[in-house]
Amino acid sequence: MRLAFLIPPMMLVAACGQEKSASDSPGASVSTDGNVQITVDKDGGELKINSDGVKLDLDIPDLGDMDIATDFDIDGVKLYPGSKIDTMDIDASDKNGADAATVKFGFTSPAAPAKAADWMAGEFAKRGIKITRTGNKLAGKDKDGADFRINFAPDGATAKGEVVIVKS
Repeated sequence: MRLAFLIPPMMLVAACGQEKSASDSPGASVSTDGNVQITVDKDGGELKINSDGVKLDLDIPDLGDMDIATDFDIDGVKLYPGSKIDTMDIDASDKNGADAATVKFGFTSPAAPAKAADWMAGEFAKRGIKITRTGNKLAGKDKDGADFRINFAPDGATAKGEVVIVKS
């Protein structure tokens, strides 16, 4: 799973000090213990730090054409071809040496829910990753021990869905 790649670029870009306001379009949101919050979308974002002795509120400039969908995978399994991630929410903490995170991705898929779920189930099977399936919902555990769920729902003739990954 490659999720950590998001934080360093956002921090580096935030350090540039350029001013640009966040938009209401879909994007990413990262929060750690409520003290550090990063929100970003295709038009920019914000970095807020509110901790003992440190208060910071920076605008983050446009991150360009960052394509989360091409970098997203669970142990090598990507979303159904042509799927687009349209929302992301990361909630991570590191308290007393115990790190935990919940990551949620909202996505759209060009296939019907059953077809997209069938394809992904087949990809997990090819890689020897055990999953359970209930209707158009897949669940399993990645090689790092994080639990994941992938839910597909109808959106006209195509699908919309959510990936939830929980590491505790």
